Amino acid sequence: MADAAADENVHAALRQIGTLHDARHVIFDNDTRFMFASVFDGSWDTYIDDFAQTVVGARFDKVFSHSEEFPGVTDPGVKDWFVAHQEPAGVFVSAYPDLTVQQIYKDHRVDDAFQEVLDTPEFRAALDNPANAELLATPAFQKLLEEAAA
Repeated sequence: MADAAADENVHAALRQIGTLHDARHVIFDNDTRFMFASVFDGSWDTYIDDFAQTVVGARFDKVFSHSEEFPGVTDPGVKDWFVAHQEPAGVFVSAYPDLTVQQIYKDHRVDDAFQEVLDTPEFRAALDNPANAELLATPAFQKLLEEAAA
């Protein structure tokens, strides 16, 4: 249960930070090399500072403590250490390059709310009401209904 609670704390911190799209750790070359890759919104400096101030920083320390000369995520030299050990991606592709994490969170909230509306008898009654026929026939409304059904 402790691991589940710790994971919840990390997810809560990531939600609070609100800039991380994804992150991954990879161990390779017969367990002699380690790669950390992440995608985030905003500046790299802010990204590291934000993590250092949450439970995520403790996770960084735990994982990177096995790396040579890692100073600790709260150490003033940690950014220099990361820069000295980073490699640029040869190729990077994003399915949604123009969406921030905050926009994605909002899209999910709006979708959840819209789905709740679609499931109400009041919405069904509005669809069946002849007074709404003109609105319902618009391409924009039809597109909305098609997207909701997808």
